Amino acid sequence: MRITRLALRDFRRYRELEIPLSPGLTIVHGPNEAGKTTIQRAIELALTRKVTSNGADLEALRPWDAGDDARPVVELDFEVDDDERGVRPGTLEKQFRGGKGTVRLEVDGEIITDPTLADQALAELTGIPSEPFFRSTASVRHQELADLDRDEAALRDRLQASISGADRGTSRARRILDRALYDLNTKGAKNPGRLKVAEEAVEQSRSAVEQGELALVQLERDRDTLSGARERRTETEANLVERRALLEKARQAERLIAERANAQERFERYRQAVGVAEELATLHGSHPSTNPLPVLEQIVNRLRVLDRRIRELQAALSGEVAVSFDVPPPPTWQPLSRVAVLLVVIGLIVAVATFVARIVDVAQLGTTPMLIGGIVAGIGFILAFVAWWLRRSDRVQQELRDVEIDRRLRGRSEMEQELGRAEADTAQQLLGVDLPDLAAAEALLAAEQEHAGRIDRLAAQLEGLVGQEKPEALAGVRDGAALEVEQKTHALEALGPIAKEARARERLDVEVRELEAALERARDDEANARARVEANGVDAEQVAGHAERLVGWQEELATLQRRARVYERTLREIEGAEQATMRTATRFLERRMVGDLDRITGGRYRRVAVDDKTLDIRLFAPEKGDWVDVRSLSQGTLDLVYLAARLGLVRLVTGDRRPPLVLDDPFVTLDDDRAMRALELLREIAHDFQVIYLTTSDRYDDAADAVVALDGPTEVDDGSLEPVGAAAVGAADG
Repeated sequence: MRITRLALRDFRRYRELEIPLSPGLTIVHGPNEAGKTTIQRAIELALTRKVTSNGADLEALRPWDAGDDARPVVELDFEVDDDERGVRPGTLEKQFRGGKGTVRLEVDGEIITDPTLADQALAELTGIPSEPFFRSTASVRHQELADLDRDEAALRDRLQASISGADRGTSRARRILDRALYDLNTKGAKNPGRLKVAEEAVEQSRSAVEQGELALVQLERDRDTLSGARERRTETEANLVERRALLEKARQAERLIAERANAQERFERYRQAVGVAEELATLHGSHPSTNPLPVLEQIVNRLRVLDRRIRELQAALSGEVAVSFDVPPPPTWQPLSRVAVLLVVIGLIVAVATFVARIVDVAQLGTTPMLIGGIVAGIGFILAFVAWWLRRSDRVQQELRDVEIDRRLRGRSEMEQELGRAEADTAQQLLGVDLPDLAAAEALLAAEQEHAGRIDRLAAQLEGLVGQEKPEALAGVRDGAALEVEQKTHALEALGPIAKEARARERLDVEVRELEAALERARDDEANARARVEANGVDAEQVAGHAERLVGWQEELATLQRRARVYERTLREIEGAEQATMRTATRFLERRMVGDLDRITGGRYRRVAVDDKTLDIRLFAPEKGDWVDVRSLSQGTLDLVYLAARLGLVRLVTGDRRPPLVLDDPFVTLDDDRAMRALELLREIAHDFQVIYLTTSDRYDDAADAVVALDGPTEVDDGSLEPVGAAAVGAADG
């Protein structure tokens, strides 16, 4: 159910008021006395109060300046979300005139004017059966939150009221049964219950009857019991003194054993450290090389590079340079060129002669000789081109051979010079480390590296054993630890066999506790026996009178006991059913509150536990790493928890119904960050529920779907009007 319009007439400070409300989140803000609580009260009465109700609270809602016949009127326009029929509009008008009150509820074209049927229909639409239910779930007043830090039981009581409805269910039956059982079972001396009166009367009568027969026998038994109790107490006290002395020795032995173990461990550690320090000193004075390890590594790396270069140069110089000074054979292109020239000449002669003969008409030779001469000349030209190409290739090959011979002769000289320099540098490096060859240098480097690694490992081991302590102080600490071990050993031997017994302290501790409990029992037995001896003074002459009254009191007691059993059985059944309901409610609350608190507190509180019986709420505190009672947290956090619980209860008690949520500034104690996160939560809730937020601040206006601003009162006391009470007093004085 979502209210879209609220109209008031003759309702407290408003003679007439009409405000629109958003189906989502509506912020209603205004100064103090602007009428925000009036709006909240009007919604509560419209949805839950019967129009024919008579009460002082309804009479107090009339405006001060209204006429005698003016009575509060509330009108609502609303919408109902239905999965099957969609959004259904509706209107409600209630005129609170006592027995003459009227109501008009219209939903889906159906009009209801009967007050009882109208309230039943509203309860079906909202899921709220009564006004106490609405005020303990969907309507949150600011003063409810303000009282939580002053009353430890307030939160528990209000959650209990929210679940049970405060005026329905089993609460009334439980109160009646509790009162009846209280009247029966009261054990107080000033106001005893009927069972106690009957039991005391029966007991007194029975005691009086039996006392005459058993007085002497009981007195003797009480005296024997008292004597035995005294003997047991004396013996127990002696055993307790002895065991306490042994327990003190066992504790001292346990402490000495622990101290000796610590001293022994310290001795072993410093003894090992002294050995490591001595070995380090020896290693520092016995390096295989006179040169430091970095210098030696640099020299060996240089020798390796030189050795590799020498081997490469020697391998390059190991072969001779092949240079041939023989005269090469005559080039093959010269005969081919001669043949080509001959063919070209012959072909040209034949072609020219044939052409001339045709011109002078000497003979009829035709074109065949000319064609043959052209072909021969063409072949000659082709052979001439091939000869030219071979001549060019031969010249290029000759030039390449000359260049290669010159390069080989010149490169060998350079490599021989570089080889000499590399061998001289190698000899110089070996002379610097006083070694014959590279293998000896490699062996020396390996030995020096192993030596340095050993020093580093021992230094790390020494630091792990004693930290940064100076080596010269290690022997003194070791000797001190050895002396302490010896002293603790002598002290343990002085304690005797108790120091050697395993788990002696635990055994003696158990024995001492048992003896202390036995001593307390012995003292109680002695005190009880003495009390019985002193109290054994019943007058035997009254036995007959008590015997006559015993039968009547026994019958009365049996009747009262049967009645008490019936009441107790009924109360247990009610409590069992109520506990089952409470368990369901608390689990539902825990699931709903976790997400809301996580959102509002920025992930600070992610776990909630609600006690099934007491409804006490605990949160898991990350700093403590444990559960804490919500009442031990700040007022702001307490307000958040209460608000989250109320939101969860609304979902629990209304089921699939969606009543409007009316909140009277529950975030007033929150800082801006938490207040905005809480407001974001309300915006999400507004998708399911209509939220009407009443506040004196405008800091939430930007996040609202609709904002209603109320004006504060403008009337002031200018001193011109005389109070009615003062005028009456003045008249009386006159």
